[in-house]
Amino acid sequence: MIRRRVAVRGHVQGVFFREATRRRALAEGLAGWVHNLSDGTVEAVFEGERESVERLVAFVREGPGGARVDWVDVVSEEPEALAGFDVR
Repeated sequence: MIRRRVAVRGHVQGVFFREATRRRALAEGLAGWVHNLSDGTVEAVFEGERESVERLVAFVREGPGGARVDWVDVVSEEPEALAGFDVR
């Protein structure tokens, strides 16, 4: 079990980014959350099996159609045993 916190900048709000991330996280069996920050950044936390988390990190580096990802910061954190995946 691993946990990654990601911050994604670019044209990432108003392009279905959070919902697309939520759907992929659920399909991968991950727990965590995703939300918009007031500065235009999307922030997310993914917890689960290493391979699944890394696939979600790779997805947010590209984003859904309509998004333009300019920058992604990925930080490793200690897992908190989250349950479910929320859009905040």
